[in-house]
Amino acid sequence: MKDKGFRIIRMETLAPRIKLMEVEAPLIARKAKAGQFVVLRLHEKGERIPLTIHEAFPEKGTITIVFQEVGKTTFELGTYKEGDTIMDIVGPLGNPTEIKKYGRVIIASGGVGSPIGYAVAKAMKEAGNYVLIISGYRSKEYVILEDKLRSVCDEIIIATDDGSYGRKGFVTHVLEEVLHKDPNWDLVFTVGPPIMMKLVCEITKHHNIKTIVSLNPIMVDGTGMCGACRVTVGGEVKFACVDGPDFDGHQVDFDELMRRLNAYKEYEKLALEKFAKERGLKI
Repeated sequence: MKDKGFRIIRMETLAPRIKLMEVEAPLIARKAKAGQFVVLRLHEKGERIPLTIHEAFPEKGTITIVFQEVGKTTFELGTYKEGDTIMDIVGPLGNPTEIKKYGRVIIASGGVGSPIGYAVAKAMKEAGNYVLIISGYRSKEYVILEDKLRSVCDEIIIATDDGSYGRKGFVTHVLEEVLHKDPNWDLVFTVGPPIMMKLVCEITKHHNIKTIVSLNPIMVDGTGMCGACRVTVGGEVKFACVDGPDFDGHQVDFDELMRRLNAYKEYEKLALEKFAKERGLKI
């Protein structure tokens, strides 16, 4: 057992390689708001990675995080069990999503962006907005949190790439259809793969709808010191950890963001392969 740090009280598999973790973090739970994140380090030799807070329970002193096993650290986190502890969790970090009564709001999320979409949709609904959620996944087996999403919105459209559940197609296809029928929406909030967010913003720009994106650049310290999370927004360099993670989607240089996210792919692959070989894991 990992015996020092933040104790995991629940670890649940939501879909293949996607898990929900509830961890004791009373100070973070007391302050966390929709759209914020934490930076964690599993152990002394672990790397620091950012993960968004899905829910916070101040009365229990816990937070929940949904993560996908895609790299060495998230695969290692996936081997942790209830009762194990994480050495460091720092947060809440980043600026909360701006929640107010906009009117009619669309939440467009893809894959493991839906846990963030849930938090923002819940807050938007509580602020008096009419909320439509468009949530996309690869296939039926990857659909997560559907019941929870339904509980915090007025309408929901589930889409799958292969048509195995809900509507066939991407989030962007559904969004185009919705806006073609009714372009009178006050805000779109989108979170998910960068290419999806880029295309969402191109669609909403055509309809002149304010669009907020939650960005996920490479991040190390999460407090504005390292500069790893820099993004270009409106021609200016911003640090996602302290200036974001939410930005005006119509001002973000997504091509630069995607190039930076891919910069270390080969090293990440080698690190994961080495870890899997040492642990005897299949990846």
